[in-house]
Formats: sequence, structure tokens, C-alpha cells
Amino acid sequence: MTATPFFPFQPLAETLLAEADQSQSDGSHDISHLYRVWANVRAIHREEGGDLEVLLAATLLHDCVSVEKNSPLRSSASRLAAEKASSLLKALGWPQARIHDVAHAVEAHSFSAAITPVTLEAKIVQDADRLDAIGMLGVARCFYTAGRMGSAMYNALDPAAQYRELDEKRYALDHFHTKLLHLADGFQTPTGRRIAGLRHERLKRFLDEFMDETGAD
Repeated sequence: MTATPFFPFQPLAETLLAEADQSQSDGSHDISHLYRVWANVRAIHREEGGDLEVLLAATLLHDCVSVEKNSPLRSSASRLAAEKASSLLKALGWPQARIHDVAHAVEAHSFSAAITPVTLEAKIVQDADRLDAIGMLGVARCFYTAGRMGSAMYNALDPAAQYRELDEKRYALDHFHTKLLHLADGFQTPTGRRIAGLRHERLKRFLDEFMDETGAD
């Protein structure tokens, strides 16, 4: 990682990071997550275009309000983050139209919020964030989160849920079937879809090899 990962907006990035919620203990949504999402944003932006400053602000603030995955308020997290982002940018003197663009991108990024992005920037941020949930990073985050929530890796008697209902709150592996394996179908930009396809194949390979090593039929 370079010394200025948010080039060419490092001063703005430092200001926003100082104001955003950095106190959360969730290692799947820490500063390294922001680095990865920004790298994804830049990769998509190179092909699709968009306002890079709006993209940076939305990237840094998309998780600025921390809500645990098992909280009943989870679906409201992106709306709360959008409200906080709007307040921060207003204090920095941003024009209302650009604040609106950032807020929409922040609110629409969330899978659980189920908001359709309507601007290019919102589509890019949603794609960039979801790329971090599939592939090998998606695998790592899934099992990390399961450990934090006290879940088991998988159901030993029926890992593939052939004879039971899926229960992602109890078993990490079930989360692959309830969410992760479906993410690649919902990408907004051509570049995002292309990268997602590559990571989706890695996800499937992991699942096949994991199941093989469990010894399950």
C-alpha cells in the first residue's frame, strides 16, 4: 500500500476519516476495507468514468455509522450513514447537489437497504463494496464475521442443507447459499460485472474444495 492510498485527494481523505466512525471493532469494516473498496472504485472508474471526488467521499463515509450484522437496525445503517455524511460535507462547505450525490451513493451501497442506485457514482460504489464480499476476501470476511457472532463453520450432519432449512445465523457456510453466491448477479456496471464474475468463480472453487475436505457425501 502506498503512503497516499487516496491520491489525489489525500487532504480530503484525512479530513473525512478523522470525522468518520473509526471506533468500531469489526475487522471486516475497518480501514483496510476502505482501502480495498477505494481500489475497486478506481478500477471501475478507469473504465466507466464518474466524479472521482464524489466517489472518494462516498467510499470513505459509506460505513461511517456502525451497526452490527445481527442488529435489528441493520437495514437502517446506510440511511444513518448517509445522514451523517451529509452533515459532515455540509460543514465542509460542499454544494448541496454534490452532497446529495454522495448521500445517495452511501445509502444505496447497502445490500440490506435494497435501494436501487440511479447515478453512475452510486452504481460504482455499490459495485466496489460488493466486490469485497465475494472471492477470497468474501470467504475471509464470512468466516471472520461468523466467529465474531459466535456461529459454527457449518452443520456437521448436513453441510449443504439438503435436508434442513438454511440458517446463516448459526452456520457460516449457509451464508454462501443465502447471499454470497447470489451477489454476482446484481452488479450495476459492465466493469463491476466482469470483475465479479472472476471472483464468483473463486468463491465457487473454495466452496467445492471446502465441501470435499469436510468428507460429506
